[in-house]
Amino acid sequence: MQEDIAKYHAALEGEDLQIAEQLYQLIESELKETEAKVWHAHPVWFMDGNPIAGYSKLKSCMRLLFWSGQSFEEDCLSPEGKFKAAEIRFTSANDIDEEALRRCLQKSMEIQWDYKNIVKRKGRLERLK
Repeated sequence: MQEDIAKYHAALEGEDLQIAEQLYQLIESELKETEAKVWHAHPVWFMDGNPIAGYSKLKSCMRLLFWSGQSFEEDCLSPEGKFKAAEIRFTSANDIDEEALRRCLQKSMEIQWDYKNIVKRKGRLERLK
């Protein structure tokens, strides 16, 4: 585990830590061609500099975010924000459906919107894959 992600996990407790560790293991096993780092204070995985997945602690849960998730057509995902992101929220490690998450993680590499250049394009997203 990268040092910055290990520090993020060290600040978590109980169920939140269990969720984060399970998510980390799943993401690392599926997103082998990516780079992981703490970005905007939480762990995020990038493909060619483009964010594709990450998780964060919210007040009442842990959230797994897929930047292009609204294009995945997966019932387990809920739209988030004004762009193409979608999320899943967890309050227990038992809430994690590994099969559904593996599908979403695979789609995160196959379906991507270009968030890396969103500022340059003045808020307009373009489909990469």
